[in-house]
Amino acid sequence: MSFNLQEILRESIKNLKAYSSARDEFTGKADVYLDANENPFDTGLNRYPDPYQQDLKAKIAHLKNVRQERIILGNGSDEVIDLIFRAFCEPGKDEVIILPPTYGMYQVSADINNVKAKSVPLTPDFEINEPALLEAINDNTKVIWLCSPNNPTGNTLDPEAIKSVLNSFKGVVIVDEAYIDFSYSQSWIDYLDFHPNLIVMQTFSKAWGLAGLRLGMGFASNEIITVLNKIKPPYNINTLTQEKTSEILGKLDERNEAIDIILAERILLAKALEEIACVRKIYPSDANFILVKIDDATNIYNKLVEKSIIVRNRSNVKLCENCLRITIGTSKENKLVIAAIKEITS
Repeated sequence: MSFNLQEILRESIKNLKAYSSARDEFTGKADVYLDANENPFDTGLNRYPDPYQQDLKAKIAHLKNVRQERIILGNGSDEVIDLIFRAFCEPGKDEVIILPPTYGMYQVSADINNVKAKSVPLTPDFEINEPALLEAINDNTKVIWLCSPNNPTGNTLDPEAIKSVLNSFKGVVIVDEAYIDFSYSQSWIDYLDFHPNLIVMQTFSKAWGLAGLRLGMGFASNEIITVLNKIKPPYNINTLTQEKTSEILGKLDERNEAIDIILAERILLAKALEEIACVRKIYPSDANFILVKIDDATNIYNKLVEKSIIVRNRSNVKLCENCLRITIGTSKENKLVIAAIKEITS
C-alpha cells in the first residue's frame, strides 16, 4: 500500500510556519553575538544551544550508519512520542493502535492529545495478532505503535509481522527500539530506505546509562524528520545534554562492556529464578529485564518493598497477571533479590 505523507499530516501542521529562533537565522561562528537577547557574560551556559544538535547528530549518524538528516532528538523518547501525535493525529478525530502489553506512554500521550487509542492485544506468546490488527484499522487510523524488544515482556516482535504491517498500512508505523542494544536482532533503522512510513525510536537511557540526561532519538525519512523539526520546541536539547552525550559517545568500549555484563547477568538471574519453586515461567528476554510469572506476585512485591528492594509489579497489565518485571542489576543486586524472594517464599 502506497504511503503519502501529505495525506496523513494534520492540516494545521501542513500550514504551520515554524518559529525561527536566532540560531536558525545565523548558524555560523562570530565574534560578537547580539541577536538572541542572551546574557553577554560567559558562564559556559549563557548561549542558547544548537537547536538542531548538528555536532551530536553527526556522531550519532556515524555510529548508526544513517544520514543525520534522518535523525531527530527529543527530551527523552517521550518527547518524540508526543511530537508524532501532534504531527499526525487530529485531536478528537484520529486514532492510533497500540498492542498491549506495551509501553504505557503511548496510551498516556494519546490521552493527553485527545486521540483515541485502540488496543489490539498481543497473542498469549506476545506476538502481533495480524488479523485483529488489520481488522482494527479504519480511515482515521494514523499511527501504529510497536515496541520491539517489547516492554514489559522483553521479546523481539516477529520481523516478518512488522514488515507485513508496514506494507499493508498507509499510515505511520513506529518501532520503539529502546532495548535494541540488549538484543541480537537487526535494527529497523536499516530498513528506512524501504519503508517511507517507518519511524524508529531509540534512547540513551538504557545501554548508554544516561537516563538522567533525558535524550531520545527518532529515525525516519528526511520528509518526516523535517515535519517533526518544524513542531519541536526550538531549544529542546540543552547544552549540557549535548556535551555530555558527545563525550559518552567516545566511550563505546565501556558501553559494550556494560552490555556484556548485563547480558551475562541476565542469564545468571534467569537460572537462579528457575530454581525457586513458586516461579511458574520466565519469559525469554532481549532486554535488560526479565518478566517472571510467580505465585502471589503482589504479595512478593510488597514484601520486597519492605526489604528495600524495588522491582515492578505488572500483575495489573493485560496478559501479565501474577508477573514481576525485574531489571538486571549488578551481580550483588541480583543475588540480593534472589535471596529475598527465596526468604519470602520459603
